[in-house]
Amino acid sequence: MIQRVQSIFLFLVAVAMGVTIGSQLWIQEGVAGASWSLTAFVLTHLDSSGEVIETSSKWYLAALASFAGLLALISIFQYRIRSRQLLLNMINSLVMVSLVAATFLTTNGINADLNSQDGGNYGFGFWSILVAMVMNMLANRFIKKDEALVRSVDRIR
Repeated sequence: MIQRVQSIFLFLVAVAMGVTIGSQLWIQEGVAGASWSLTAFVLTHLDSSGEVIETSSKWYLAALASFAGLLALISIFQYRIRSRQLLLNMINSLVMVSLVAATFLTTNGINADLNSQDGGNYGFGFWSILVAMVMNMLANRFIKKDEALVRSVDRIR
């Protein structure tokens, strides 16, 4: 049934991925007031007056976040086949880990280019990925609990 608690957690995963797509992932204040800003779609280099110096597309971050949100929504409607739901959630976990790794590698590369000692500040979008990972783990836990309940009832019959 859709009204189970794991459906709520999976919906929250999709919402968190939407927040990741729509908000800032990282910002780095550089020398002389220049800054770097990373969103799911673009990395922007701004000068001290706020004008854009250069931009580079980071579409793969948005693609990974969109895919993770879509997998979570698909998984909600796989409640009849709990093993498939668990498989989709495990794949979703891998996608979200890939998203965190890609974000970290992108920001780490900019810091290496800048020779910056400060790692920058991760924004709300980055932390929402981690929240989504926790929600996905909680959904898996409740799916496994439902599966154990069904198996115990089958044993009684």
